[in-house]
Parts: sequence; structure tokens; C-alpha cells
Amino acid sequence: MGRPQVVLGVSGGIAAYKACELLRRLTESGHDVQVVPTDAALHFVGEATWAALSGRPVSTRVWDGVENVPHVRIGQHADLVVVAPATADLLARAAHGLADDLLTSTLLTARCPVVFAPAMHTEMWEHPATRENVATLRRRGAVVIEPAVGRLTGVDTGKGRLPDPDEIFQVCRRTLARGTAAPDLAGRHVVISAGGTREPLDPVRFLGNRSSGKQGYALARTAVARGARVTLVAAHTDALADPAGADVVPVGTAEELRAAVLKAAADADAVVMAAAVADFRPAAYATSKIKKSDDGAGPAPVELVRNPDVLAELSAHRARPGQVVAGFAAETDDVLANGRAKLARKGCDLLVVNEVGGGKAFGTDDNEAVVLGADGSATPVPHGPKEALADQVWDLVAARLDAGARD
Repeated sequence: MGRPQVVLGVSGGIAAYKACELLRRLTESGHDVQVVPTDAALHFVGEATWAALSGRPVSTRVWDGVENVPHVRIGQHADLVVVAPATADLLARAAHGLADDLLTSTLLTARCPVVFAPAMHTEMWEHPATRENVATLRRRGAVVIEPAVGRLTGVDTGKGRLPDPDEIFQVCRRTLARGTAAPDLAGRHVVISAGGTREPLDPVRFLGNRSSGKQGYALARTAVARGARVTLVAAHTDALADPAGADVVPVGTAEELRAAVLKAAADADAVVMAAAVADFRPAAYATSKIKKSDDGAGPAPVELVRNPDVLAELSAHRARPGQVVAGFAAETDDVLANGRAKLARKGCDLLVVNEVGGGKAFGTDDNEAVVLGADGSATPVPHGPKEALADQVWDLVAARLDAGARD
């Protein structure tokens, strides 16, 4: 089996320079990349740079090498086409099927997965024309990544920034792994919680847990690659880069997580609670640091109160008919027995049960689990990357969403 053939389209936006890093990630990971910039893109990054980084000649014109019919052949031979950055103009031309340069001709002939990574000013991204063009491309099966929020050209800040190139690469990698499978979550809004909540005891101490957020972020990345609109409610995941295409809502405590999840779930098709939410919080918060006593006596007991059970609340009060709710159960003993009891108690559709402790699950890049279903099913997921578990979860969620749509 040969190296995956990737076409990297680059349109004329200031973020074109970031595509150089995406190109490097693709080539260094074993992909054969043909860069197809627009004429406007060459005003930002020159042809020589693209040729040197890709190791292949670069052209924007359908008349170059015409004997090889490049405007047809490039798209026909590709395993993936990714356009980064995709400007408002490029999205409009792609949505309307124009073929006025080599890149748009390639998009028309490609029969492989296509990923667009938009980058533009906020007003352009939010304009009804752009939103309709994006909806059209998604309806046709393309993956259009939501842009990031941050610094734009000049002094402007807002939504429209090109996501981190490494995160775009992760979307490309997951999309390639799915092959020609349709983005089965296209048109769906999914909400994911990740990380671990912290309950403050005093200005310097808190009650927390060991969750890193990696499994929740894997769920977000795989959902984006499958076409979903993703809201990621993240508790203390500062060490992780925002997944490309996900709207990230940072939270701290269990109460903050509950509020953010319930708000996002109001129009969600599915909610997956992967965060480790603290069961208890201190009954009182000390406004000053709690000091050790001079007489050597131990600390005063800390009274705890229960936090709300967000997963049970979501399950009992579905925001919309057919909404699928999934949770995670981290167990240290009697894993399956405890998992089945928790599934019944929480009332969710799916519960991902995994064993933790002793270097398992928390903070690692791999995981293994059994996904229990309210229908009595049990789907074992063998030890492997957390993205593999995430894809299995989405397979089960997608099946239930499809079944609900048929009912």
C-alpha cells in the first residue's frame, strides 16, 4: 500500500503561512502532499516555499502540464483534500461548483473526503451568505471545521482564526482513517465534557481528581472529523490544545460545568459526559488560607455537601426528543457490576466503564473499556489509543440517533 495522497489547497488569506506547518506535519508523518495554492495565496507564501516543503512542483494554473490534465488528475488520485486556510471567497466558489482555477477544479473532481479549515474576519464568517455556503458544503459531505476564536488581522479579535495547524492535522488524520465513510455526524450538534472539576476549599487549596481531559478531547476530535458541530465543556485542561473545530467552554467547578452543559445541551443531539465531576464540595469556603495551629493539633474536619448529579439530570430531563446521553464510569474494583448499577441509576443510554488507578486511564494516551447500553448490550473496546475508544462511542451514538430518526 502506497503513501496516502493528500492535496493541500491554500487560498489567499493571511493565515496561509500557517499552512506551512500543516504541510510539514503531513509530509513528516508519511503523506505524499501536492500543494495547490490559489494565485492570491502566492501573495502571502511564495511558490518556492511550497515546492521546497512538499518536494513537488507547485502550480496554480490549469494550463501548466496540460498534457497530464492536472485539473482532473489531481483530484482523481487524492485520498484527501484539505483546504487551509479556506477564505470566504473560496468557500463560496466551492459551494457553487465554480472551476475557475486549479484548486476549485480539483475540488470538483475529487471523490475522496474533503476538509475545509476556514479563516476570515468574524463579520465574514457570520454573514448569512457564508453560513449558507458552509451549510451547503456540509450537506454534500464535506467536513468544514469551525474556526477558532482569537487574534485576527490587525487589532481585531473574534471567531475566524485558523485553528492550530497540529489540530487541523489531527482532523485530517482521523478523516483519512475513516476512508470514504460518510461523515455520519454531519448536521448533528454534540456536547462533550472533559477534564476534572475542582472544588475550592480556600484561596490555595481545592478538592480535585486526576482526570487530564485527554479522553474528552479525543471524543471532540473524532466528532469533528465525523462532521459534527462540537461544544466542548472543559474543566482544567490548560495543558491541552483546543481541538480544531470545537467550541471550547472553560469551567472550574461542578456547578459551573452543570450550567455550561445544560445550556449547550438545549439544542444538542447527543451529550457525552467524559469529565470527572466531583461528587462533593466543601460546605463552606474559607476566604483566607487555612493555617496550621501552633499547638500541633490536627486540622478541623472539613464538612462536605453533595454536588448535583449532572449525568442523571441530563438523562431524566432530555432537552429534546431522541437526544442520546452517554456517561463515563471510572471504577477501581468490580468494574462491570458497579458499571451496570450506575447505568441503571443514572438512566443514560450508554455508559463507558473503565478501570482506573495504577497508571490506567488517567493522564495516559490509551484506554480500554466496556460500553454498556441501556438496551442490555455490552461492547468491549480493547486496549488502544483513546481515539479508538472515542470512535467506538460515536459509532454507538450514531446508531441510536439513526434509529431514533427512523422511529
